[in-house]
Amino acid sequence: MSDSNKKNKKAVKSEYQVISSDALATTGMVIRNTGSCFVVLTEEGKEISCRIKGNFRLKGIRTTNPVAVGDRVKVSVNPDGSAYITHIEARRNYIIRRASNLSKEASILAANVGQACLVVTLSHPSTSTTFIDRFLATAEAYSVPVTIIINKVDLLDCGEAQSEDAGFGEDADGSSADPAASLIDGDFTEHELLDAVTYLYESIGYRVLHVSAKSGDGMDGLRDILAGKISLIAGNSGVGKSTLINRLIPGLGLKTANISDVHDTGMHTTTFSEMFPLPGGGWIIDTPGVRGFGTIEFDPHEVSHFFPEIFSISKDCRYGDCTHTHEPQCAVLAALEEQRIARSRYNSYLSILADAEPDKYRKPY
Repeated sequence: MSDSNKKNKKAVKSEYQVISSDALATTGMVIRNTGSCFVVLTEEGKEISCRIKGNFRLKGIRTTNPVAVGDRVKVSVNPDGSAYITHIEARRNYIIRRASNLSKEASILAANVGQACLVVTLSHPSTSTTFIDRFLATAEAYSVPVTIIINKVDLLDCGEAQSEDAGFGEDADGSSADPAASLIDGDFTEHELLDAVTYLYESIGYRVLHVSAKSGDGMDGLRDILAGKISLIAGNSGVGKSTLINRLIPGLGLKTANISDVHDTGMHTTTFSEMFPLPGGGWIIDTPGVRGFGTIEFDPHEVSHFFPEIFSISKDCRYGDCTHTHEPQCAVLAALEEQRIARSRYNSYLSILADAEPDKYRKPY
């Protein structure tokens, strides 16, 4: 055996000798990911900074963070104070996204959540309906209830007419995002757009709240749905997640940033996911802002299952394995033509089907 191979073997061996024979075992919940380590809150109420022992995998998927905030874990604490996560308990659910547009790696936003709150804005910046739908479909796939939080309603102009493509551009995955404003013919005000977006998602079955983190409007309703639950807070950069959380938890003081004047986009202020206790009970998980939401693990024949209105209508399709793209006597295509399904939702469905194409993403090295 060469000297280099001996060194490599020794290094690998030492990696698995980090736990002392007299280490103390405990269990807890991961409440913070700092990038270099994970902070675990033990059942005794103590926070322990831990590293990972071994090599964790999630269903064989290559993930950038094999341990996620919200995970229940087993920890071994050495006499010198060093600690290692040795086991991840089975997850009740999780929210996962593709790490980047050209990668097969995935990023787990959070695990074992009671609900997700997707924070969106209709201006400064505008959230594309494609992003919203991709998040909703992923949450449906993993049985995570979602409430859509439309923030910055104080910035909406109730009088100025907008064009139908105002504020909605191409999502980061390259898919064109039809505006929900297409529900309205001709010019419309930003408040009419708010009504249209609200109607679109409420008609499907999602709860939609209107809030202003800046003024405090609507915050009591948000507090009510968060009470006593572990809630993931997610959304694009710049939609006001940190400001929202600062209002929910007085004195927390999360860093916030101004919106770019040039691109009308947000700048990242949250680097890693972190869990915070809510006054009166419950937890919220703050996650880094993202631009696009790449899907992963979806079987092309099951994508329609995660769009409730499409799935409901698909039972009337002629073929049981209908993809709702070209087949004759497709009930979904007929409903689309009759405007019983929103064009924006159908386009989002097609974009997720495209994610499943084998050559869309680069293979990891």
